[in-house]
Amino acid sequence: MKGSKSHELAADVPASELWAIYGTLRFVELVHQLLPQVLHKVDVVRGDGGVGTVIQVTFPPGNPGPQSYKEEFVKIDDENRVKEAAAIEGDILNIGFLKYVTRFEIIEKGPGSSVIRSTVEYEFDEKHPQLEDAASTAPLAAAAERLVQYIKEQKTTQAIS
Repeated sequence: MKGSKSHELAADVPASELWAIYGTLRFVELVHQLLPQVLHKVDVVRGDGGVGTVIQVTFPPGNPGPQSYKEEFVKIDDENRVKEAAAIEGDILNIGFLKYVTRFEIIEKGPGSSVIRSTVEYEFDEKHPQLEDAASTAPLAAAAERLVQYIKEQKTTQAIS
């Protein structure tokens, strides 16, 4: 069975500032730093953040569901501000997903506003219908909200300095 789930967050920050984070390894570094309850550890297995980069993602101990997996950046489109990462090894695939792809789209709405669209596309064997509920955008939504807050905090700090 195939499916997808999406979350959209309207952000009152420029798309270019969001993409400077989402389009690079800075995204996983900041999510780990700002939301350790969502992302315990991230290691770059290979690459520099471009297409072909592989990262090892580890969730906090005691987290229900997958504990870790590897994902590969399979698409980074700077012009359209789209990034896709596919699970290639680890718990996400071991629990029964045949495919699990995360996509981030940063959509410019105006000079100081944008939308962060976070999507998971997945496929699983019909023998595992419970996986429908396991596919979630909740961590991506939490990351989007916290990253928007982080960008605003950085602007406030710079304005005060």
